[in-house]
Amino acid sequence: MVFKNRYYDPLRAHHTPEGFTNPEPHQREEGDFKRWQRERKAQQLPKPPQRGYQQFIAQWWQKADFNGTEDRLWFLGHACLLLRVAGQTVLTDPALSDRASPLRFYGPKRKTPVAAHVADLPQIDYVVLSHNHYDHLDKPTIKKLLRRFPQLIFIVPLGMKRWLERQGACRVEELDWWQQHKIGDLTFHAVPARHWSMRTPWDRNCSLWCGWVVASQALRFYFSGDSGYSDQFKEIGNQLGPFDLAAIPIGAYAPRWFMSAQHMDPQQAVTVFSELKCRKAVPIHWGVFELADESLDEPLQELALAKEGHNDVDPHFVPLKIGQSIKVD
Repeated sequence: MVFKNRYYDPLRAHHTPEGFTNPEPHQREEGDFKRWQRERKAQQLPKPPQRGYQQFIAQWWQKADFNGTEDRLWFLGHACLLLRVAGQTVLTDPALSDRASPLRFYGPKRKTPVAAHVADLPQIDYVVLSHNHYDHLDKPTIKKLLRRFPQLIFIVPLGMKRWLERQGACRVEELDWWQQHKIGDLTFHAVPARHWSMRTPWDRNCSLWCGWVVASQALRFYFSGDSGYSDQFKEIGNQLGPFDLAAIPIGAYAPRWFMSAQHMDPQQAVTVFSELKCRKAVPIHWGVFELADESLDEPLQELALAKEGHNDVDPHFVPLKIGQSIKVD
């Protein structure tokens, strides 16, 4: 059965009658995934962090502390962040289970502890989702959030509303790229990303993927979700920037011949920092799940190298420990 895109708009380059697509040229060829899997197995990748997993955790993890009332941003690991601004809390891509998988016994396993379980979180007002991959949309976490916060408002890209309603969500707002939705003192803008979607073998690209801008009178915050490098970052910066704070991915980039269309590397992340016109940014999408060939600590090492000579970026694009927070100025 062929899926028919009920959102289809022929005037939008990322729409197709069967779903959604990236405006950038498609680079992946048939058989590439199996080739990558063979190479990965032959080279026994990924390798552990240089000093081992326990030393990595000791250096780059802490339990999250939500005390206080000031505006802050917490990095809870991978693409999960908690933003407290204008008296409201926004949670992004919460995936707090042991695996990024539909199965409890198979799939990418969490390598660092959860910095905060759902029971540990403060009041959550909004959940912002970038796309439906299992490391960003985790069913057990969503169910726990809804049990604790039944009036939770979800802000999502096109095609994800029905899935959330089946989990019990009663307040879901779907947006297309460049659309916005204002609730109280916050405005949510859906912006382009270069990625894809899939939860089963039968729903590839049937729902959209995106990044988000959360804006209040005092703050403009950009959350990338997952994205390969694209010229659209410059457009986002021109249309909605400059940004006071941004969350930019740096992990799951190796090997580049396979991953570049869907994940940026640390060198590209430094370019994106400038193109978005950021005042400050934190790197995300590292340190939790081994989704590509690089080790858990390699993205941080590569980011440090990428920032060398970029005096306008270096002091303003600094990693947080998993569980750490910074004040939102």
